[in-house]
Amino acid sequence: MTGRLHVQNLPLTRLLPTLDLQDPLIESPNLAPRRPISAIRLEQGQYRLSSVFWGLTPPWLEVLDHAPHCARSETLESRTMFRDAFVARRCVIPVSGFYVWKTQPRSKQPFLVTQVSRAPLLLGALWCRYHTTLTAFTDSTALITVPANILLSPLTDRLPVVIPNHALSTWLNPDTDTETLNSLLAPAPLELLGAFPVSKYVNNPAYQSSACAHPTGSMLRWAVSQEL
Repeated sequence: MTGRLHVQNLPLTRLLPTLDLQDPLIESPNLAPRRPISAIRLEQGQYRLSSVFWGLTPPWLEVLDHAPHCARSETLESRTMFRDAFVARRCVIPVSGFYVWKTQPRSKQPFLVTQVSRAPLLLGALWCRYHTTLTAFTDSTALITVPANILLSPLTDRLPVVIPNHALSTWLNPDTDTETLNSLLAPAPLELLGAFPVSKYVNNPAYQSSACAHPTGSMLRWAVSQEL
């Protein structure tokens, strides 16, 4: 499961010219769960960026440490934790990349997964609202994960689902039927994502230097010759 995000230098207003920046984008080279994170939602026909807590906390959750930061796509319709949110409360998390860890004999090597073009990624997610008083509330979110494609499966078995820009309104619309939603819960196209190894500094969530994302090796990416 993805437990760390890279969120920096995102040209969101170029990607979504009508985006309402209700809150400023939360940027971090090493963003961990149990922290505020920026989400894009559709509110009264308007795309809106606002801050939410990364870790889904429905009103009945008693232990905050049990708040899941990821939800498996296969369980969205069967688990009470996710079912209602999947039907009516979906969002996307804009990122410049996310980290995964490849298991090795003596340690784990972190990789940063980005779009090959380095354009922003919109990660599919759920959200819920917990009212602390009649007027005060906290919104929270969990990323949705799907099986990794064959390019990235040697690094990890699951990755966050990427929502294509052209499908954003479909994904965020609460009236979209579940069959259409499920069709979007697929591994990323082979040519979309690449991954390169980075420093193990990223293992420490307190480490917030841009060095977290500096490549220590070449990018793993899909080549046209691999299709032949």
